[in-house]
Amino acid sequence: MKKRRNRLEGFSIRDRFRYWFDNRMSKGSLGLIRGLIAVSVVMALFTAWLIILCGFNEEGETVSVFWDSIATLINAWMPYTEEGSPGYVVLMSLSAIAGLLFTSVLIGIVTSAIEGRIQNLKKGNSLVLEKDHIVVLGFYPGEYTLLRQLILAAAGSPACVVLAEDMDREEMEQALQENLEIPKNFRIICRTADITDPASLEKCSVETCRTVIVSPTDDMTTTKAVLAVSVLLQEKGVPEISVNAIISREKYRFPPSIAEANNITTLQTNSVIAKMIAHACTQTGLSETFREIFNFEGSEFYLIDVPGIQGMPFNDLMLRLNGAVPVGVFRDGKTRINPPADYVFEEEDRILVFSEEPSSARLESPLYTPVVEAEAFMNHEEEEVTDTVIIGANETLPVILHELPENVSQVFLVDSHGLLQEDRDELDEIAAGRNLSLKYIQGNVQSGKFLLGVARMARHIILLSNHEADPEKADMEAIFLLMNLRDIRARYELDFNITVEMQKEHNQKLVVQGDHSDFLVASSMSSLILAQLAESPELQSVFREILSNEGNELYIKNAGLMRITGSYTVRYLRQIMLNQKYILLGRLDPEKNSQFNLPLDDTITLTEDDCLIVLGEN
Repeated sequence: MKKRRNRLEGFSIRDRFRYWFDNRMSKGSLGLIRGLIAVSVVMALFTAWLIILCGFNEEGETVSVFWDSIATLINAWMPYTEEGSPGYVVLMSLSAIAGLLFTSVLIGIVTSAIEGRIQNLKKGNSLVLEKDHIVVLGFYPGEYTLLRQLILAAAGSPACVVLAEDMDREEMEQALQENLEIPKNFRIICRTADITDPASLEKCSVETCRTVIVSPTDDMTTTKAVLAVSVLLQEKGVPEISVNAIISREKYRFPPSIAEANNITTLQTNSVIAKMIAHACTQTGLSETFREIFNFEGSEFYLIDVPGIQGMPFNDLMLRLNGAVPVGVFRDGKTRINPPADYVFEEEDRILVFSEEPSSARLESPLYTPVVEAEAFMNHEEEEVTDTVIIGANETLPVILHELPENVSQVFLVDSHGLLQEDRDELDEIAAGRNLSLKYIQGNVQSGKFLLGVARMARHIILLSNHEADPEKADMEAIFLLMNLRDIRARYELDFNITVEMQKEHNQKLVVQGDHSDFLVASSMSSLILAQLAESPELQSVFREILSNEGNELYIKNAGLMRITGSYTVRYLRQIMLNQKYILLGRLDPEKNSQFNLPLDDTITLTEDDCLIVLGEN
């Protein structure tokens, strides 16, 4: 106590009062109102005491003087001259003036408090009281694929998404209203929060949500956000809530044991996009198949229970299941895609189907079994050996080389920036293991003459994005290259398709055309898969296998090369494909219009240019 007095001895009473007053003011509106009430009461009592002390109360009623003083101060009512002696009127007038001042200050405090509360609500700082909702951390104007997929996944049922980002709530809501059609059954609640701070995320009611999705962003922010959510869920005692996120690069990948312990599902977006590029670059139309499978618009994968399949072989189920295509079986916690035709189902098995809705699958009576001629069981298709040109380089090059289809024999790598020797050594090793001829070409891709020479080299051209550059700048470089290649293709009547990697969804929309030869990959593709995994985490192994060159993959098979032109029922085509160890998902006509999940008894006519979309091992 002595030490405190010694510290305050150097300050004047005025300075001390100011310090005390500043502390009172900093406690907010409630502290100010308390102080104002206390000062008002003291002022009223002091005025009444002066009136009594000076004998200005002619009637001598002490209690009434105190009441009149308080009433005059509260009402700020100026007394009349006939109400008392001049001294009484003067003191009461001073009390009324003080009351006017106090009332004005009180109104200002209340108004300021209400305005502050409204501003706080506008900024999205209030607590969310929801249950079984989806928390989406991160929002970026121009990127709406994830939210669109969540709206489609709701399928008309009541649903709620809490969207959190470190930006004003009004700004987020305005962007959503201008770019999204939000149905009445779907609510999006925006909150301003630091997605990397567990304390800030508490307002999102994470502990009562169904799942948490970290929207695509840079890897460091994503990692911090995932850790922040995990810490908060551990504190709240609900570690079973799943956390889904996208990680771009391998070095930021969560160790499997940590991910499993914290129920974290991460998707490595650069690797996923690289695999899509590798698979789609030589199969025009496969891009639409990827979009069909990974979004909630049209058909997608579901795990369902089908009564009455115990003891039934997979071949029978393929010919009897209408409204859905049986793709695999879920048994003992593992999913097996494309099992053998004689695979027998057990009672507890769940069926992996490709359908528009989980409830659309119907098991029909065994009324008809197609008879397939022996030659129809044979795969007559001979894949054309082809070459590929890759323009640009990033860390996904090894994945692309590893995942390229087996019919690619030669790859020309146009390296305008110069690869390090250790990078070339790694690529050469992968190419040697795949029996690929890998050639490096140096040149300026901005030169029309050089680009024309490159365009004449191969049937397939891949444009890779520069991941080290600003996403907007990298996308603009890809757009200029794409436009120049399209111009060369039109002017010189060349036959090549272009696969383009882009980073931003809104930039992708600028160059989408209906020629079906260009497949533009953006972060939206990763958002599609992320939304699927958020709804069905058990599909992670399915997507991993489909996007790998090991196991079952998606293929576009030409009907002419397979010698199955003519008219067939879908049931008959399913049998033909199954005997070749493929699962028929849909059809691609010569105009590259796709049809999926065709009814069993529909008859389709296949021409030389028609294609079938199948799933299987090549």
